[in-house]
Amino acid sequence: MGEQTRLRTHSSDSLARGVVTGYPVAPYGVWLSTVLKCPTCGAESSPLSTVFRCVSCSEPLDVAQQLPPVSRALFDGRLGSLDAPWNSGVWRFKEMVYPGLPEDGIVSRPEGNTPLYRSASVREYTGVADVALKHEGLNPTGSFKDRGMTVAASQAVQAGARAVVCASTGNTSASVAAYAAIRGLPAIILVPEGATALGKLGQALAYGATTVLVRGNFDDAMSLVQEAAGELGLYLLNSLNPFRVEGQKSIMFELLQQYRWDPPDWIVFPAGNLGNTSAFGKALVQARDAGLIDRVPRLLAVQATGASPFAAAYRAGFAGMEPMRPETVATAIRIGDPVSYHRAIKSIEATDGVVIDVDDDAILDAKAVVDAAGIGAEPASCATVAGLRQAVARGLVAPTARVTGILTGHLLKDPGTTIAYHEGRYGGGRTNPPVTIDPDLLSLSGVVDRASGASR
Repeated sequence: MGEQTRLRTHSSDSLARGVVTGYPVAPYGVWLSTVLKCPTCGAESSPLSTVFRCVSCSEPLDVAQQLPPVSRALFDGRLGSLDAPWNSGVWRFKEMVYPGLPEDGIVSRPEGNTPLYRSASVREYTGVADVALKHEGLNPTGSFKDRGMTVAASQAVQAGARAVVCASTGNTSASVAAYAAIRGLPAIILVPEGATALGKLGQALAYGATTVLVRGNFDDAMSLVQEAAGELGLYLLNSLNPFRVEGQKSIMFELLQQYRWDPPDWIVFPAGNLGNTSAFGKALVQARDAGLIDRVPRLLAVQATGASPFAAAYRAGFAGMEPMRPETVATAIRIGDPVSYHRAIKSIEATDGVVIDVDDDAILDAKAVVDAAGIGAEPASCATVAGLRQAVARGLVAPTARVTGILTGHLLKDPGTTIAYHEGRYGGGRTNPPVTIDPDLLSLSGVVDRASGASR
C-alpha cells in the first residue's frame, strides 16, 4: 500500500511529461511512462507490481501509458517482416501496445497475423452482404489468448516472477502453459473439474503446467487463484492482469490494418470475462486519437444466455451487475461473474455499443454453418455469428452494414461438442453423422451417391 500511496502523488502533468516509472526507448530518446492506474479513484502503482486490484477501492487496475506518435506508414512498413519482434501481429504495433518494454524482454512465439475469412454461406445465414470473420483461433495455441499472453508473460519476466498462475475455462490455461514454457517458468493452472474441453486440458498438460482440477466452476477457481496470487507469491496471468488487455488491443489494430485503416461499421465478438470487450474499445479509441482511423466502429458483444450477466446489466442501463451461476455449451464464455465488468462498460459506452445474448441452440446452429463453410471454430466463437444473425433480425444491424466478426478459438479446442452435435445429441438440424458400411464397393457407392445428391 505504501508504494501505491506514494505514486498517487504524481500529477497528470508529470504523467504527460513521462517522468513516472518507465523504460527508455531508444528511437524516441525519451522515457515513456507506464503505470497501473485505478479507473475509479485514480490511485497509481508501479507496472512491476503483482497486485492488480486497487488497494483503496478494489477495482481492477488499468495500464496507463504515454504512447508515442505513430503513423499508418510505420505499421504498414513492418507488415510481412521476417524479423522479430515485428513478425508478431502484436509487437508490430508495439508503440500502441507497450512502447516501454525492452525488445529483448519480449516473450513471443510469434502470435497474431490471423486472417479474415469471407463466406457466401455465412453472408446468407447472417443476412449481411459484407461480413468477414477474423479467426483468432489461428494463433499459436489456438485462441486469441496468445495476444494478451505475450505481453503479460513478458511483464512477468520484467517483474521477476518465480512462477505464474491462472484460473481458466481452458483457453487461458493452454496459453499460460505455453508462454511459461518458453521462458522456463513454472505454471500452475486451475480449471473447473469436468467442465473443461479435453483439447484445452490436453494442451496445458502437454506444455508442462501443473494442472489443478477445482470442484466448482470458473468463478470459484478465479476467486481461489486471486487469493493464491497474493498469499503464495504467484504472478497472475488472468485477464485481471491489465497487460493482457494491452496485448488483446492488437486484434483491433491488426483488423484495422487489414481494412486499410477504413473501419467496418460493426465489430461483433463473444463476451465472457470481458477482457476483449475492454481491450477492443480501448484500442479503437486510441487508434482514433492517434490518427490511424477517422471514426470508431460500434461494438456488439454477444453472451451465451446461460452466462449473460453483462447483457442483463446492459438492458438495465448498467445500474449494476448480478452474478449468475453460468451454464452453457460454450465453455470458453461460461463465466457468471466477469472481472472486467467496469472496464467493459467504458468500451461499450465509448463505441455506442450493444450487448445481447443468444441461447445454446442458436450458438450450435451458427457453429454448424461456420464449420460447414470450411472455417470452423469452437462453440463460444460462434456466438459471434449467432449474435449477428439475431441483431440483423432485430434491426440493430443493417443488412448493408460492413461487419467484422471475431472468432476466438479453433475448432479442435472442443471436438467433443462437435461430435456430440453431429451424432444428434443436441437435436440440431444441420447434423452430419458418420456412416458405417460393410467393406464392399456397392455399400460405398450408395454413400457416394447420397453425398453427391446432398451437395447438389
